[in-house]
Amino acid sequence: MSVAADRVRAAATTEPGRLQIIGAVLALLVVAFGAVTALEISDRASAADDVVSRSQPLSADAAAIYRSLADADTSAASGFLAGAQEPAGVHDRYEKDIREASRLLVKAAANTDASTRSAQEITTLNEELPRYTGLIERARANNRQGLPLGGAYLRYANQRMSTVLLPAAERLYAAETDRLGEDNDAARAWPFLSLGLGVVALAVLVWAQRRNYRRTNRVFNHGMLLATATSVVLLLWLAVGQTVARAELRSAEVNGQRSLDVLNHARIDSLKARANENLTLVARGAVLTPDGRNDKYETDYTTDMKALGEELGRAAELADDDRGRAPVKRAADAVAEWQGRHRTARTADDDGDYDGARAQIIGAKDSTGESFERVDAALKQALAHEQVAFTRSAKDGLGALGGLPAGAVGLAVLGAVAAIVGVNRRLSEYR
Repeated sequence: MSVAADRVRAAATTEPGRLQIIGAVLALLVVAFGAVTALEISDRASAADDVVSRSQPLSADAAAIYRSLADADTSAASGFLAGAQEPAGVHDRYEKDIREASRLLVKAAANTDASTRSAQEITTLNEELPRYTGLIERARANNRQGLPLGGAYLRYANQRMSTVLLPAAERLYAAETDRLGEDNDAARAWPFLSLGLGVVALAVLVWAQRRNYRRTNRVFNHGMLLATATSVVLLLWLAVGQTVARAELRSAEVNGQRSLDVLNHARIDSLKARANENLTLVARGAVLTPDGRNDKYETDYTTDMKALGEELGRAAELADDDRGRAPVKRAADAVAEWQGRHRTARTADDDGDYDGARAQIIGAKDSTGESFERVDAALKQALAHEQVAFTRSAKDGLGALGGLPAGAVGLAVLGAVAAIVGVNRRLSEYR
């Protein structure tokens, strides 16, 4: 080590030696700038790709599991309320929801590390779902025979759904959404080391050319000028690319994912409200709140509808265009209609007109079920719109980083070679 240091000190005492050291430093700085840029941007591009192709789809699947379970519970209650002959359409919807939840759970398990919190929730859901469907089948069998035990089975199934399955699905959705946020943050992080190396490389290149001018009165050294140009291009590409990526990924988060999160919760609350509305008639006052004063299912319905109204208000604020606001407004209008029809049904039930109340709840025309379907259809459209907005912005963010890692390597090699060639031309003057 001391011999090498002595040689460097000896070389530094002559102009050719100093030029050789300067050339080596310039080449090393430019190569380091390109290499670090390639590494840092590759990491950010990988995180952005995860946002587009892994974490957001997994978050969407988790939300779909949550919705499918809530919808299955709603359909089961609706079918039971219809009587011994469950409508085929309602039964088919229940079966479709269960199949969809099962399919998505298999998919989520295949894409989730066994040690994660998500894997634990998936295990819980896989264990509890067959128990829930077994209870529903017992409820159906007893209902077809006109046995009151069917209502007890249905209420117990709803209890398992409300206290075990849906909370686990909500935790799964929260875990996957948190992972999406982590990937988004990783993709948006500034590459400070690359930017710092770029500034240092440019400063040293400018200093070297100024030194060359002061010693030779030559304005330009073509080699060092090309090295400076490649470094400037790479630094600008890095800064602009990362800025655009950050802006697009931020847009995906604010204008897409936040709206999706609110709309997902709104749709789930509408499904829970519908299930509780049906169960109010199924239970006929047999299940009370812990204080024994009110009907549990009617109380839960009121809570769910209040949450639904608040979420629709937030969704309207988050919507950034008319195409996003229109379905939210339709959902809000349908909710108001639903609540009005629900009050009419409750009045009929309280007056002893059970059949009239049931017609107001599950009837084919002017029923709360009709209003609920309008709410659900509007929320489904709003979710589809926000999903498109998220995907478009996230892909634009990923595209802003495309080609930068490979470009950084290419420009760094070109710049390093150019710097060495420029220094060698000066060295040739001493031969």
